[in-house]
Amino acid sequence: MEYVSPTLGRMTFDEMFRHVVAFVEEQPERPYHLIVGTDSLVSDHTCFVTAIVIHRVGQGGRYFYRKHYTRKIDSLRQRILYEVSLSLEVASRLSAGLARNGHAQLPVEIHVDVGDRGETKSIIREVVGMVTGSGYAAKTKPEAYGATKVADKHSK
Repeated sequence: MEYVSPTLGRMTFDEMFRHVVAFVEEQPERPYHLIVGTDSLVSDHTCFVTAIVIHRVGQGGRYFYRKHYTRKIDSLRQRILYEVSLSLEVASRLSAGLARNGHAQLPVEIHVDVGDRGETKSIIREVVGMVTGSGYAAKTKPEAYGATKVADKHSK
């Protein structure tokens, strides 16, 4: 699958991963958040956008995203569960790569497009359980900017 960086253009997963690691290695003493979040938009098909954000706390960051199209999914619950599964897939690949190259201490957060208000409040426990059960920290609205801001920006 192809990833896009707004500044660097199109690249493979491996190229994107190397850019993430290089960004961290520029200032290894700084704290970082590695964030994965997915958002979707339904029209005559469903567009899923997964964003990978490397945030150097207090000093900005970089992000990458990929788009994936599938048949129209009307069920909000199905869409949210699919969003989470796409985020978990990417997080797993990132975590495996980080473990191989000596950056296993870099925690991966999953930002989920659900909150305790609105239509998604009925599935918040389910999706947070999926994420934490997979070994990742889960962030929900309003803290889930990886999904609600970055991925959402490119799903339109």
